[in-house]
Amino acid sequence: MRSRDEARPDAARLVAGLPAAEGRERPPVDLWSPPFCGDLPMVIKRDGTWLYKGSPIARHRMVELFASILRRDEDGRFYLVTPVEKCGISVEDAPFLAVDCTVDGQGRAQNVAFRTNVDDRVTMGAEHPLRVDIDPMTEEPSPYIHIRGRLEALIARPAFYDLVELGIVERVEGEDKLGVWSAGMFFPIAPAVDLKSPHGE
Repeated sequence: MRSRDEARPDAARLVAGLPAAEGRERPPVDLWSPPFCGDLPMVIKRDGTWLYKGSPIARHRMVELFASILRRDEDGRFYLVTPVEKCGISVEDAPFLAVDCTVDGQGRAQNVAFRTNVDDRVTMGAEHPLRVDIDPMTEEPSPYIHIRGRLEALIARPAFYDLVELGIVERVEGEDKLGVWSAGMFFPIAPAVDLKSPHGE
């Protein structure tokens, strides 16, 4: 039998339980169904900082490793998952932060790509749609880009400004919308009026 200490969720033991992977191949966490082992004292802050026991995780490679085994289940909670353990963690907003926005091409033929703080790279399109939440009280936008599974990245203010600069006005369901074309799709950002600063900044 495992001792009480061995039964407690532990970040180091969680990582040690990962199978060896070649290169930067992402573990197939969606295929694993381990038992729930409790919650880890780990928090992902809204600015993308990962905390363990209240202190920032300084090693970026370790953050990338944890990010590679992160999963959001149907219950809406976030978990770090290995073949043998599933541990809950807390996430203040989105688990990732989109820190960079680049564009290839122009107009309706352009592709808009994002890079996250854990070096995921996605092109906005059918598989990676954009959504923008508008605060009903302040009317401030919080933009998100889908990364994988049920995981999204909050788009950082500089990257969102880059996105807005690409914006054009299109008629959508009888209303003029400011939005961006990418991968052959139009993604509305807001009604065709001046936008407030995202994230309340």
